Amino acid sequence: MRPGFDQLVEDLERGCTTDGQVVEGVVCVADDRLYRRAEDLARFFSALTRQPGRVHIDPRGVRDPYSQEGLLQAVRSLEAAETETRVRSQRLTNWHWARAAEGVPHSGPRPFGWKDDRITVHPVEAPLVEKAIADRTGGRTVSAIALEWCALGVTGTRGGGPNPQTVTQIMTAPRVCGYRANRGELLLVPETGHPVLGQWQPIVTPDQWQAVCATFSPGNLYMHRGSGTPRLTETRAAPRHLASGILRCGANRQDGTVCRGRLCAQKGRSRRSPYVYSCRECRRCSISGPLADEALERLLFSEAAGQAQPSEAVRRRWHAGEMDLQEKRKIIATVFTRCDVRPGVKGEPSWDFSRVEPVWCGGHLRPPVSPGSQAGWTHAEPTGQ
Repeated sequence: MRPGFDQLVEDLERGCTTDGQVVEGVVCVADDRLYRRAEDLARFFSALTRQPGRVHIDPRGVRDPYSQEGLLQAVRSLEAAETETRVRSQRLTNWHWARAAEGVPHSGPRPFGWKDDRITVHPVEAPLVEKAIADRTGGRTVSAIALEWCALGVTGTRGGGPNPQTVTQIMTAPRVCGYRANRGELLLVPETGHPVLGQWQPIVTPDQWQAVCATFSPGNLYMHRGSGTPRLTETRAAPRHLASGILRCGANRQDGTVCRGRLCAQKGRSRRSPYVYSCRECRRCSISGPLADEALERLLFSEAAGQAQPSEAVRRRWHAGEMDLQEKRKIIATVFTRCDVRPGVKGEPSWDFSRVEPVWCGGHLRPPVSPGSQAGWTHAEPTGQ
């Protein structure tokens, strides 16, 4: 974002400044302060030459922006500006790495747990961090720690309230035990291979830091979520519910087409339905999570599955609890392509299992079901599910 450059281009295109002063040219002290990319150069020259008679002045004199020579001068200066920008960027990167290797604290806002000098521990925040690490190592959830901090009125160094993600980053940052990291990489002393020690006072020992880091999955650690480091984009959290990614919305849109959006699991509002599957596209279809999973299981082992029905050995292992969730989902994927869910009827006191309409891997939508087989396929359920 370069608001000053954008304003200059707007004034040139308009022919005057916002207060009405006529623009007759541009005085530039250095080309790399004016444009650093080919896009900037094209925008600038297009706006500058929109009206005849304008001048372009730099430390070497007056340029003619309307001539071919003037344009060639600008292109040559652009190449020099790009080179200078790369040199400055590399110089800044080397400077940061040199400071990091010396254990100098990070620049920018002070880290939570230390005073403004970034070296002395904060008398109030540091004990909170130490207690949070001990509580987490002892089995307490990060959400509970964040709620405790909120109740105490704790705020971050930028004024925001604590949440589980920020608390996790604070606890798993290498600086809490005195280690120095830079852009997601823990710095090591070349001669010994030991971590570089920072110049600040640590809050906990390295063993305590490693213990709290071991309670998180790698994708949640500061080393993957800290400032300047890329997020893990190739890993996804494993589904926590049986029908996640299998159910599709069967509600009709206003144009008459079927939504077919994925039903995503989210927290429910009752003990009977601690989670529900809801459509995030049309938001017109929702179904009780446990009962939808039960319907899926019944269909899986019903005669309607035909040749795709799992074997008796698989059935015994399934009902004996010898399968984990991922193995169950793999079996379901071999039987169903998807399951469409018809919207429920508000005010209906019973829950109809036939709302779940399977699409078998063979391609047929709903298997023929005799009326007697539907007996007992109702279940008392709160209104609206």
